[in-house]
Amino acid sequence: MSRNDEPSTRRMRVWDLPVRLFHWGLVVLVIALYLTGAVFDRYLGWHMYLGVAVGGLVVFRLLWGVWGSETARFAQFVPGPRRLWHYLRRGDCDGLRLGHNPLGALSVIALLGLLSLQVATGLFAHDDAFNEGPFHDWVSSDTADWLTAIHKQSFYVLLGFIALHVLAVLVHVVIKRQDLLRAMITGWMRVPTTVRVINAKLRFAGAIAFLLAAGVAAGVAWWVASMVSTL
Repeated sequence: MSRNDEPSTRRMRVWDLPVRLFHWGLVVLVIALYLTGAVFDRYLGWHMYLGVAVGGLVVFRLLWGVWGSETARFAQFVPGPRRLWHYLRRGDCDGLRLGHNPLGALSVIALLGLLSLQVATGLFAHDDAFNEGPFHDWVSSDTADWLTAIHKQSFYVLLGFIALHVLAVLVHVVIKRQDLLRAMITGWMRVPTTVRVINAKLRFAGAIAFLLAAGVAAGVAWWVASMVSTL
């Protein structure tokens, strides 16, 4: 197909700035957590602060899933059984829905759940040396050992889900020719004019909702970080 034969496209806004900042901030923090927790043991103090930062991002994303823009709200993109089954049978045959498709939505929920598990168990974990989570003394030694084991093992489960997520994005970008990567960078994606868009008129949240969600998340992260005694 020559360039002149390519179907015309239209630019459509999909993701707001808060979602994109959450996404790429999480990418940076997860890489840093892996390096400070599994590669460079001497930076475990930093590992704890990075984990608190991830916790703050998760709190923000949960709040933004309630107060945020339409494509960010759980009520809009988390599928019910009927919608999920319909998607598995027919895919996007009925038209493109901007934002997460049903399988992508389940992936988001799984990743948020695993991140929450990592942060929660890390608050009680220890490294058998000098570093302890800020809530380590709130539980017994056996419970702390158990939570530490979960924290270490579930991190590799999290990495596996992230790898699946990246693979799914590559499939949609390379095979299905969907403009997902550009959308998560700029907020806008190109959609062929021949494709019917189900939710073309999206509603985006304003600055007040963002400041409220960010303020609550930052407050929670600051409170936890203030109890971290190692670095």
